[in-house]
Amino acid sequence: MSNSENKNEARLEVDSLRAALNAAVSAVPPNQNEDDASQMRAYMKGQFNFFGLKAPILRREAKPFLALGKQVSAEVLIEFIDGCWEQPEREFQYVGALMARRHSSAFEPSHLDSVEQWLVTKSWWDTIDVLAAWTIGPMVATYPDLGETMDRWIGAKVLDTNMWLARTAILHQLSYKEATNTDRLFGYAERRAADKEFFIRKALGWSLRQYARQDPEAVRTYVLANEEYLSGLTVREALKRIGRS
Repeated sequence: MSNSENKNEARLEVDSLRAALNAAVSAVPPNQNEDDASQMRAYMKGQFNFFGLKAPILRREAKPFLALGKQVSAEVLIEFIDGCWEQPEREFQYVGALMARRHSSAFEPSHLDSVEQWLVTKSWWDTIDVLAAWTIGPMVATYPDLGETMDRWIGAKVLDTNMWLARTAILHQLSYKEATNTDRLFGYAERRAADKEFFIRKALGWSLRQYARQDPEAVRTYVLANEEYLSGLTVREALKRIGRS
């Protein structure tokens, strides 16, 4: 197949995704709920506009193009997700994050810059957490050298890195279970123990609590030994299911 034919095929793939997206957008008005939109805006501190689509409706309307995602290249997926990030309504970013999660296996190290751009644009916990655990996490598991990028994102000091990239680094192992790199888990907690940011403190506690499902004694021992340095929020979150003894 010639380069021009490849480009035409890729364009058809993009057009198919955009057609599915347009179909979903046309379905928004009947489902739009201004009361829900107002509540969603308030919950997100007024940072984003919303159609007011609750999760079940959003998932239903997203099905057509989420399914199409498995038929296209990573580059087409990225173009589609970029388009979602350009839209003003937050539901589009949710769809983009769902697409990245569903098809994370399509991404290679060369695509990390694109994922990073989603992380640092229109950033808030709702998209960060999906991308961290279900896109970045699988990428690092598949390509372990990307762990060095996580080490960079966590930063040596609080001001060394974007806060949302640091949260991503902390949370990227949430689904790893027994494959968790404990040097990173505990090392990241040490690096950010003094951080005053709520979203970092909460993420540290969450990551420790998640690993406690695999090795509660290791988490308890670490937290109690470092309680003087960890925030109260981190300690409470980490020990929530396992207690202090």
